[in-house]
Amino acid sequence: MSRPMMHIVDPLTGESNPADIQRVFESQLATAHAWRESTVAERIARLKKLREGMMARREDFYAAFKKDYNKSPSEVEGTEFMPVLDEIRHAIGNLKKWATPTRVWPTMATAFTQSWIEYQPRGRVLIVAPWNFPLNLCFGPLVSALAAGNTAILKPSEMTPAVSTVMMEVIADLFPSNEVAMFEGSLPTSQVMLDLPFDHIFFTGSPAVGKVVMAAAAKHLTSVTLELGGKSPVIVDESADIKLSAQTLMWGKFTNCGQICVAPDHLYVHESVKDRFVAACREVLAERYGKTPEAQRQSPDLTRVINQRHTQRLDRLLQDAKSKGAKVLVGGEVDISSCYVSPTLIDQVPANASIMTEEIFGPVLPVIAYKDLDDVVRQINATPKPLALYIFSTNKQRTRRLLAQTSSGGAAVNHCVLQFSHGNLPFGGVNNSGIGSGHGIYGFKAFSHERAVLKSGPIMMARLFFPPYTGVKAKLIRWTVDSLRLPSIF
Repeated sequence: MSRPMMHIVDPLTGESNPADIQRVFESQLATAHAWRESTVAERIARLKKLREGMMARREDFYAAFKKDYNKSPSEVEGTEFMPVLDEIRHAIGNLKKWATPTRVWPTMATAFTQSWIEYQPRGRVLIVAPWNFPLNLCFGPLVSALAAGNTAILKPSEMTPAVSTVMMEVIADLFPSNEVAMFEGSLPTSQVMLDLPFDHIFFTGSPAVGKVVMAAAAKHLTSVTLELGGKSPVIVDESADIKLSAQTLMWGKFTNCGQICVAPDHLYVHESVKDRFVAACREVLAERYGKTPEAQRQSPDLTRVINQRHTQRLDRLLQDAKSKGAKVLVGGEVDISSCYVSPTLIDQVPANASIMTEEIFGPVLPVIAYKDLDDVVRQINATPKPLALYIFSTNKQRTRRLLAQTSSGGAAVNHCVLQFSHGNLPFGGVNNSGIGSGHGIYGFKAFSHERAVLKSGPIMMARLFFPPYTGVKAKLIRWTVDSLRLPSIF
């Protein structure tokens, strides 16, 4: 076996060697075949090894996150370590049940047979992770891949080099490269990987890149799980608990500097409670991050934008909105050199502002007053289906109606973002916001082939349909088909 070896990137290009990627990919084939027969105990042992290896580097991860984008240790714990550790804990506790073949009842056409579904590893899988939660969104899918019995090649984002380096070291220390390997690089490295005939690709990122991944996978008929994004709307109606809504939304929006795929993107608030809601948001932001612009800039709890290019993008969106009539209610400060954007609420944003069509992915939240809820629903349904929908209301009938009249990957009522962390819920998008689901049993199934198995018994009903079709046999066939109009007894 090839044992702990860091894959060195070209110092001039920052890309991994295509020959190394090809070699490791080929080396994983024999392992993938062998792991089809891996036991639950063996898979759990790999998960425990990953957990202990990750935790052994806890302080190193703190330093790396601080270096990449000023993320506080507490936020690293809550948004990076906790989701992965909970995923591991959940998988270890449930893997035996998940991996057990599921017996199914026969249908009329398959009477007197036995059938079951067994879960096979897909084989060699590719996990492409983004920069916004580099540990969480790389190791989280890896947990599901290992639980299902797959080998894996990981591709972290080049935008978080310090975190990627620690992850590379963890993986190299824990796994031979013919089991799990990680390669750094940017688009050229990704293209090399996407040209390979993986058995499954798990990609987290933007819808635009998701289309590229899906097109590449189609060349090999590779199955995909795409966790994408979109402009996730929020509705705060006149019955909502204003204080609690403000506290919750200011957490969901400004954690990780708003760089969350399920972050509230824009907010519809009923005109009758808008002023109270904005005032409550202003109080929450002052309490959490400081009462003055300078205090907020110095807050240790405000993560920075990932880089200057993304900061410039956010500044462009903000300036475009302001030039078209938008008003800054809170914040609005931008320092491109330090990748700083203050927690910002804006009002009176015209529909033709770029910020209303592009996913914001940063600490800027448009607040839109509404009078007619049906008009809000029409606006939501006129845009691509988002990854999340958030409803703040105490009116159960209205909440049910909103859920029925809209479509999104997931939804939360009187909360936001937390649905990502629920291990018993499928996490994924719909159409533009994603394909397939992850987490818990849904992640296990994403990395598994659900193989249908049928076993015939001594009485074989299918013989009825073997030629020649004599008069008696033809009548029996006709009678059997006619009986399918009757209620099922199975």
